[in-house]
Amino acid sequence: MAGLTREDVATSIEVWPDTERAFNLFRSLRTQWQVGMGGPVGLNFVVAYHRMDRMGLAPADYDQLDQDLQIMEAAALQIMHEQIEERSQSKNP
Repeated sequence: MAGLTREDVATSIEVWPDTERAFNLFRSLRTQWQVGMGGPVGLNFVVAYHRMDRMGLAPADYDQLDQDLQIMEAAALQIMHEQIEERSQSKNP
């Protein structure tokens, strides 16, 4: 299975006020992962940009939110691919 399971995620997290907008956007895109033969490859940024366009952001805020989202995407991809590799190794020792 690609992606995170309930056991992979903390049950309680603290979201800092300066990251709340990016966190909420990232969470709203949880069903927008593009997946290839090797697992997740990235978020569907067409949907992300559509949602960001509707937020009425100033250009600098839009750019910052885009950067924040890409950082979160990269971190999530790293974790998901590490888990895929671990599962693959446990099946084929």
